[in-house]
Amino acid sequence: MRVYGTRRANRGISCGLEGEGKCLKKQKSAFRRNGDVMVQVWKDKNVRMISMIHDATIVNKGRKDRKTNMEIKKPYTVGQYNKFIKGIDRADQYLSYYSVLKETVK
Repeated sequence: MRVYGTRRANRGISCGLEGEGKCLKKQKSAFRRNGDVMVQVWKDKNVRMISMIHDATIVNKGRKDRKTNMEIKKPYTVGQYNKFIKGIDRADQYLSYYSVLKETVK
């Protein structure tokens, strides 16, 4: 099974990335790979990703920063996660409106 997702900060990151996440500059990332599993830390939004599908490529977002006029870049895993998490959030939202676990009175 191939999966990917985010990892909470309070759970810790293995493979020696704990210290690197704090020392990274803005819009920089660090990663470690062990077999199929890749753990990546991205400093821009303090995102911690774990993936069995992607590699650690950095892609352009197609926009430029207003202050520095440089291209904004982010990891491919973050872009894919943001693209597909919207459907999951929407499904959870719809399920919250109509709870199927309520007990009925006969």
